Amino acid sequence: MDNKKKQLIDQIKVVINNLENDYYNEITRGVLQLIYKRYKDALDVMENNEDIRELNIIGGVRAYMDSYNDYQNPLLGELHKAENLHKELHLVLDLNKK
Repeated sequence: MDNKKKQLIDQIKVVINNLENDYYNEITRGVLQLIYKRYKDALDVMENNEDIRELNIIGGVRAYMDSYNDYQNPLLGELHKAENLHKELHLVLDLNKK
């Protein structure tokens, strides 16, 4: 689980860096602000070893696609990777409960 957690933290940082570097003027409003805030909050939760069920990053890809028709945007791929890692980490946690 620690490896998946580290992968997710790293991927969240990739998304945040992409947003801060490529969308600096756009992360202060609209859907990108929502995605940015969710990822910043998720990083805080992950780095402070809080309950990952508090993460609210699922839906970022959908939110982006509902607002932009830029299917080739590299940010979409990074958001997708983060969402998949989040789902995988949930599966590991659920299996460990049993």
